[in-house]
Amino acid sequence: MFHIVLVEPEIPPNTGNVIRLAANTGCTLHLIEPLGFSMDDKHMRRAGLDYHEYADLRRHADWASFLNSEKPDPQRMFALTTRGSRAAHGVAFAPGDWLVFGSETRGLAPELREQFAPAQRIRLPMREGQRSLNLSNAVAVSVFEAWRQNGFGGASADPSGAVQP
Repeated sequence: MFHIVLVEPEIPPNTGNVIRLAANTGCTLHLIEPLGFSMDDKHMRRAGLDYHEYADLRRHADWASFLNSEKPDPQRMFALTTRGSRAAHGVAFAPGDWLVFGSETRGLAPELREQFAPAQRIRLPMREGQRSLNLSNAVAVSVFEAWRQNGFGGASADPSGAVQP
């Protein structure tokens, strides 16, 4: 499945929602510190309900530690940013891709964003004049687009055996 990377997330319920999303889609969730909250925060835990035990969650001390331990393929890493040069639905996602998101108030730091080739900086469509989507919503939209492109592999099937689109 896919890798979700949250760089320095700040709002506990957003991370809780993403934990639940990761558990339900089979994605691995990577949290890049510093986090703006404790992992024991009641709001974060409430948003994730009881899905924490079902999610593959990995914490990394910083971006360099993440790169060193996970060794992601740079060609399969995509920075989701309002400054993206191409739309997410125009990317041909593949299982194992890395979807990287910045913090809720700052997005990805310019020096980190610039590490991605322009073709790897992607955006979600929004109406003119709007700043950004909520982090957990942006993650969900991106993950489901990538998963849709790959036939929802691993999703539960209906009684007839067909995967529900």
